[in-house]
Amino acid sequence: MVKPTLDQLRIERGPEKEPSPWLRYLFILLPIIAAILVYFLWFKPIAPIEVRTSQAYELKDRTTGTVLNASGYVTARRQATVSSKFTGKVTDVLIEEGMVVEAGQVLARLDDSNIAASHALTRAQLFSAQKGLKETETLLDEAQRNLERSISLVAKNLASESELDRSRALAGSLAAQLERKRADVIVAERQVDIYRLQMEDTIIRAPFAGVIVAKNAQPGEMISPVSAGGGFTRTGIGTIVDMASLEIEIDVNETYINRVSPGQSVTATLDAYPDWDIPCHVIAIIPTADRQRATVEVRVGFDELDARILPDMGVKVAFQEVANADTERESATKGGTLLPAAAVQRREGRDYVLVVNGGVVERRAVAVAESRGTDVLLSSGVVPGESVVIQSPIELEDGARVKEQN
Repeated sequence: MVKPTLDQLRIERGPEKEPSPWLRYLFILLPIIAAILVYFLWFKPIAPIEVRTSQAYELKDRTTGTVLNASGYVTARRQATVSSKFTGKVTDVLIEEGMVVEAGQVLARLDDSNIAASHALTRAQLFSAQKGLKETETLLDEAQRNLERSISLVAKNLASESELDRSRALAGSLAAQLERKRADVIVAERQVDIYRLQMEDTIIRAPFAGVIVAKNAQPGEMISPVSAGGGFTRTGIGTIVDMASLEIEIDVNETYINRVSPGQSVTATLDAYPDWDIPCHVIAIIPTADRQRATVEVRVGFDELDARILPDMGVKVAFQEVANADTERESATKGGTLLPAAAVQRREGRDYVLVVNGGVVERRAVAVAESRGTDVLLSSGVVPGESVVIQSPIELEDGARVKEQN
């Protein structure tokens, strides 16, 4: 039996294996995966929260209670179709619809050739009368000197009485002619004035400041202050309206006229702008009734005019209840910002709302003036037109990102 040696007890080892490449990739990917997880857990933007919002709107001062509703039209107290004083041919028209004109501004011109010729003739006649007057003044001065000389000669018995009589008659005749020539000059001056006025009448001017709402004539047409020519003659250059004189005319049934009084507050709403409440007041009640329609005309004035108000617009009015001095403070409703009561939250004894501005919530303290059913009236804190949150799935903090539901 062979005795084992130390070399036989040696452990035979195989060749060493290379590490797997997947294990190497795993060590590289682990930090990247960890960084991605940290980013998604800590830095990923949070999706906006969908919320329901409502817009705050302004509530103006008004008196409570409407005693009468009616409808009417916007009218202009000062409105005129501008025409000429005589029949003539239009040469220039200087207006267009919508143009703003001042009082005395030239609107059109008529043909003045015939009048200009007559005007020139009268000025020539005036010149001739003035020259004739100077001639008569010179002759009268000579006749008076001759009369004085004759008187002196007769006193010295150097001239006869007949010569004195002739000198006196000539002086008296020239004095009368001088008076007539002076009257002729006055007549000639008046004739010049007449034709000068007629020349001025060929220029048609605006009687007052306003806006041109209609252009009725063109150059070359005939115009007359009265209807003539079988419909081929215009009766006006254009129509001008004083926008500062706009008011509302309403026909109120005589049964309800006792609910209207001068100075009464009125809220008007134009058919063109149904969401715009216009403060007005009663100007006057026309003291007569229409027998056929059983109505009384009421004039209503605007407290403040606006460029959106145009003549002949349809308008609806609400006559407000007239309150006396003792009850006016109780019946008056203060102006402010109105919004749903659900928008107001309370924390630590203070009221606040969440205002949405650019998709971000802003917590803002407010002052509640009064409650009006499902709405509240704020005296401060929110501006009319801003959006406030009225419903949210979770409690929102200041600065939260939200998305308004349509």
